[in-house]
Amino acid sequence: MDTRHDADTPRTPGPSRLARGSLGADRGRLPELMETTRAYAVRILAGLDDRPAARAPVRPAPASLPEAGIGLEGAMEEFARRWEPGFAAGAGPRYLGFVTGGVTPAALAGDWLTGALDQNPTSGVDSLAPDLERETAAWLRDLFGLPPEHEGTFVSGATMSNFAGLAVAREWLGELRGVSPAEEGTAALGPVTVLSGSPHSSVVKSLSMLGLGRSAIRRVGLSPGREAVDVALLAEELDRLDGAPAIVVANSGTVNTVDFDDLRAIAALRERHPFWLHVDAAFGAFAALSPAHAHLVAGLGDADSVCVDLHKWLNVPYDSAIQFNRRRDLQARVFQNSAAYLGPVGDDPDFVHLTPENSRRLRALPAWFTLAAYGREGHAEIVRRCVALAAGLGERIAALPGYRLLAPVRLNVVCFTLASSPTPGRIEELAAAITASGEAFLTPTVYEGVPALRAAFSNWRTTEADVERVAKLLASVAPRA
Repeated sequence: MDTRHDADTPRTPGPSRLARGSLGADRGRLPELMETTRAYAVRILAGLDDRPAARAPVRPAPASLPEAGIGLEGAMEEFARRWEPGFAAGAGPRYLGFVTGGVTPAALAGDWLTGALDQNPTSGVDSLAPDLERETAAWLRDLFGLPPEHEGTFVSGATMSNFAGLAVAREWLGELRGVSPAEEGTAALGPVTVLSGSPHSSVVKSLSMLGLGRSAIRRVGLSPGREAVDVALLAEELDRLDGAPAIVVANSGTVNTVDFDDLRAIAALRERHPFWLHVDAAFGAFAALSPAHAHLVAGLGDADSVCVDLHKWLNVPYDSAIQFNRRRDLQARVFQNSAAYLGPVGDDPDFVHLTPENSRRLRALPAWFTLAAYGREGHAEIVRRCVALAAGLGERIAALPGYRLLAPVRLNVVCFTLASSPTPGRIEELAAAITASGEAFLTPTVYEGVPALRAAFSNWRTTEADVERVAKLLASVAPRA
């Protein structure tokens, strides 16, 4: 092969001849730069136990967009100086405010490989990525004890899982009424009734995005002292519809007290009333992994659609969730995409016809890795330990004179308040003091009209020692009598 160059032929300079901020320079040093990035990430992970659980944000002065760029190494140095110190230890063991899992080692490896491989799993014409997603969805279906007719699709989080499930429910309503809202618009449906006892805010948001409107939801009375719907009152609401179909949104794990609707009793109402049963089991579905708590999700398989959020208790990185439902044909009717370069919908649609996004990252890969690495028992152990730790913190809080529990610790969330005068201002001050300590992060809430705090356990790193640190912190910041 002739390797001589004409005088006019441009030459590709070696790394030493390229500017520091150029892509070519970084490509020439890629193995070295990836090792530098790995070492930086390892330092962050190694310091999670001592890193402040959260920080009151102090926004840095804005910087101008670089003209020439400073290269990956320079960008990493700039990030470490300006941004990283202000990030929370969201993956750490005492970040207890939101139901946020950490990231298992296998899930982190899968996430890194997701970026490295950069697959778009929406179409099966160029790789096995969609088949890996199908396998992962089947593993998760088995993990939660759902029947084979429930097919799963990865989405970004609980909001989009609820959105997708309710979109299929909307199409089901249209099927009963002889219209297709996906084709004719939501107005063709006429009035829609959505019944729920304690709907999560993402359900209400989804109804807005779907054109059904926030006002479509009708809140049903709860069992006394519970966040679970009163099934008798739900039956009465369905009776009032006089045979008109509806959507019922049930809960498997409410935000404040992790309460569970009686799914079997609700499903039994379909013998007399037509309704689509959507279950928001964002983190409560994981109760299926604990023999002592699996009864809480009995009947989950009777649902028509199920929302499960994986960046919660599965401990995979943001963002990751799955939507299960029985009517993939209706799902494809809603989300199908028509373009000359895409395959037909067919009986086994590509994911481009099943999700809100046309393009997305291979979210299934971190989930596949952690499930393959640790199996059912490894993840069941995380659930059992988190449940035990939540119960332990609940016992410690109940013994502290400055606090009182607002509800039993049913699973993995402790909901509590001040023993006296729990005003919104005092709760906000308490939450701020906890955050300022760096020891833990808890979020304010309101339960039955009482301002409160909640501690949510879902991180694989959290231990009994962390519970002791949080209990000691709460004792130190409790208002003096």
